[in-house]
Amino acid sequence: MAQVLTFIGKGGVGCTTMAIAAAKKLAQQGERVLLASQDPSPVVGLLLGHEVGTEPQTIAPNLSAVQFSSPDLMTRVWEDEVKAREAQYVRFPLLRNVYGQELGLFPGMDSALALYQIRTYNQSNQYDVIVYDGAADLNTLRTLGIPDTGSWYLRRFRNVLLESDLGKAIAPFIQPLSSAILNVSWSWDNFADQPTQETQDLLDEGKTAIANPQRVLTYLVTDASPAAIATAQYYWGSAQQVGLSVGGVLWNQATPTDDQVRAFLPIPSTPVPTLAGGDWDAIANPLPNFRDTDHIPRPLTIDTASRQVRVFLPGFDKKQVKLTQYGPELTIEAGDQRRNIFLPPPLSGQPVKGAKFQDHYLIISL
Repeated sequence: MAQVLTFIGKGGVGCTTMAIAAAKKLAQQGERVLLASQDPSPVVGLLLGHEVGTEPQTIAPNLSAVQFSSPDLMTRVWEDEVKAREAQYVRFPLLRNVYGQELGLFPGMDSALALYQIRTYNQSNQYDVIVYDGAADLNTLRTLGIPDTGSWYLRRFRNVLLESDLGKAIAPFIQPLSSAILNVSWSWDNFADQPTQETQDLLDEGKTAIANPQRVLTYLVTDASPAAIATAQYYWGSAQQVGLSVGGVLWNQATPTDDQVRAFLPIPSTPVPTLAGGDWDAIANPLPNFRDTDHIPRPLTIDTASRQVRVFLPGFDKKQVKLTQYGPELTIEAGDQRRNIFLPPPLSGQPVKGAKFQDHYLIISL
């Protein structure tokens, strides 16, 4: 499986530049690289000096590039996935006269489509690294957080339906209705499991990938301006809320002071010079080893033996972090993001006995 590498930071600090430089460096090292851009403008093509289309094309040895087109991706998903599922389950097709080319896009859908396409390219085994040049902001983080958030919704609302009076009332009708309308015959017991299992497996696959920095990794990008530094720190903590590993900080056109370096410890800081005259090697050479992930703090650690949960939340102080417990799960709010932590059986349902914020960690005792 490929490593997905992305960059986040305040607008204008050079995330696209870092993505291109990283793609070039990795390709020169012999990695098979796909540079995937979500920017529909011609900027990426101009920077690369090569036209980029909606299908991957080789632009240099070991380096391919593709530009996501949301309408095109919507068409593919509708025709290849939605209609395929309809044909699999529904005896009388309902969507045959609805075409993907007709469908519009709702806000935020383009990010989910990009995630779907990245997964498709990943499964092709044609690439060792996919460098994703996305929105480079909270939208990118929320996109990468879709597996975790979606898994929670699926798990929780499935249980709500199973335990509700409505669920109990419709249970006797599931088998005759499914036999009459669908290509399968479900009882109430397997109706609650089978239709959602494929989706749950897909989301679990995404969660496993996000939790592994060898599979998904991001780097912060900033310059020397206070606003850019503050944004990078905020995104650092926000990335932990979706379980995403942050490998380091790239200081574009800046050399950080000792205090600025310390502000981002324990992840390393790397100064990157200005791109001049199209000399990409001058930017690519100082970039870190993106395969080196041993130094990265884990966003979440659950120690069942000591009955302790450690959540890495840099960029926030204790006043910005809120911990609540509803039923078997813990909910952590930091910034404008919320994370639900599903505890393993030895700790599930145990009340919180104490919590403290220390050295960027929220430490919870159960």
